[in-house]
Amino acid sequence: MSPQRRTALVSVGAACLLIAIKLVAGLASSSLGLLAEAAHSGTDLAAALLTFFAVSVAVRPADRGHPWGHGKAQNLAALAEAGFLILVSLGIAAAAILRLSGVVEFEVEPTWWTFAAVALVLVIDGSRTMVSLRGALRYGSDALLANALHFGSDFAGTIAVVAGLIAATVGFPAGDSIAALFVSGLVVAAAFRLGSRNVDVLMDRSPEDDTRIARKAIAALEPPVELRRLRLRRAGGEHFADVVIGVAPGEAIGQGHAAADRVEGALRGALPGIDVVVHVEPRAGTGAIRERVLAAALTVSHVREIHNLKVLEVNGSIEVALHLKLPGDLPLDEAHEIAEEVEAAIRADVPEVRSVQTHIEPLRETASGEEVEIDAAAVQAAVLAETGAQPRQIRFVRTDEGIVVFLTLALPTAGSLADAHGRASAIEERVRGAVPAIADVVVHTEP
Repeated sequence: MSPQRRTALVSVGAACLLIAIKLVAGLASSSLGLLAEAAHSGTDLAAALLTFFAVSVAVRPADRGHPWGHGKAQNLAALAEAGFLILVSLGIAAAAILRLSGVVEFEVEPTWWTFAAVALVLVIDGSRTMVSLRGALRYGSDALLANALHFGSDFAGTIAVVAGLIAATVGFPAGDSIAALFVSGLVVAAAFRLGSRNVDVLMDRSPEDDTRIARKAIAALEPPVELRRLRLRRAGGEHFADVVIGVAPGEAIGQGHAAADRVEGALRGALPGIDVVVHVEPRAGTGAIRERVLAAALTVSHVREIHNLKVLEVNGSIEVALHLKLPGDLPLDEAHEIAEEVEAAIRADVPEVRSVQTHIEPLRETASGEEVEIDAAAVQAAVLAETGAQPRQIRFVRTDEGIVVFLTLALPTAGSLADAHGRASAIEERVRGAVPAIADVVVHTEP
């Protein structure tokens, strides 16, 4: 038997014992307060049995018919308990009012053993309140927490009954009925709080404090992720989260999965035990559309290169213009068909694009070139001025477009790739400035 079921079973036994003690003492002394507490304990028994059943159901693992588990059985039991408490408390309050108004004649005759019975009731109420509270905190059980609140109100109600019995003993019999009214009001207030809390859970109301914690955890992620939607709910003491994040359309599946893993880790760290489902979507915006257009165009056969890609917003609609480079030996009609395929692919994969305009250019698969000997002094001086060292290798190749310089540079291993790229770009500019006749500069960096 699970610890939660043992805790609930202890509550069943305690409720049976309390009913017997309160009923016997109440009948013997004609105390409405004690009879009300006996009836209250009768609802305790029903509630404890409901809790025992609910915990037995709630601990079952998820199955095909209940993929989120059976945790809400505890909330159903707690809601039923709240209903019982309200009905019985209204009945007790009605009886107390009838006595106080004189409609019903009564005489309260408490004896020493009546007070002894009440003292035993206080010990039992206090003990089972602590047992249920510890179980609720340990297992995160809403049903056990409902029992703890219920038993705590019983303890307070029994204190009120003791005060009413003492008042009746010293010659104020109405004190017993006043105590019964106090117990009724106490229980009704607790029942409404209990019912409201469990209705929120059954209606999947998002817990505000937990949602705030979850959003803060996701916002703290580095690198940041775009949070599009967060839905949080509780059931049976457990949290469930449904998260939608946005990533760049050009990112690989593995990158999107890694972002989802980081979100899951952040939420589990903030709310231990949470069940998280993360859905990944491509980000919107002009930059995202550009990436999606490029990816769609490159799926078409024979497309070798795309450049001058423009994404324009015209009168509230998105239009795309791009240059396609296709093999230069293609007939014009075939090249035109490929361009139309590209336009169709873009419209299919990026439906928000209203218009696509393509410009076709020939692409030479290879270009002729020959290595030539040129005075490298100006190039060497430019590299030395930028890096403080001579290049490892310099080659000059004559092409149809002009002279291309190939440089191999040694850079510090401690530097980052971004640093190396910046240094290479700076060298390109220096070489172009030093030798304007050069058509292109290709810089290779190595440690």
